[in-house]
Amino acid sequence: MPTDLDQRDRRRRAIVELVRRARVASQEELLERLAARGIEATQPSVSRDLRDLGVAKAGGRYVLAGEAGGGGAEALAGVVAFVRDVRPAGPHLTVIVTTVGAAQTVAIALDGAGFAELAGTVAGDDTIFAATRTAAEQRRFVERLRRALVERRPA
Repeated sequence: MPTDLDQRDRRRRAIVELVRRARVASQEELLERLAARGIEATQPSVSRDLRDLGVAKAGGRYVLAGEAGGGGAEALAGVVAFVRDVRPAGPHLTVIVTTVGAAQTVAIALDGAGFAELAGTVAGDDTIFAATRTAAEQRRFVERLRRALVERRPA
């Protein structure tokens, strides 16, 4: 008999496959598609799964963070609409404010975007702490990130 963890893992694998292969626009639609595969789920469990998997909504559909734009700098392009503010918070720490629920998705994209100055990120629900090794690297990171946001933000 499958355990709760087995069921969760099966559900999450199905969610990843569905989001990759089909245009899924809502949690309700995702629940229907899971049910069609014989996977019972509740809206709260699917919501948690989406958050934990780094799935966000972009362009009216769900996307995996690392696939939002194809990886690297392109992944950042897929999530810039979620960024609300970028501000230094000391010589090595930058605070990035996102829409509610998008911080993990944006942090994954930042980590994969190739910012040499970035030592790492820690994401909450709507806030990311981005660490750099030096104050000079922080200035470069903030400048590059702001420039990328301006260049890639949808009109």
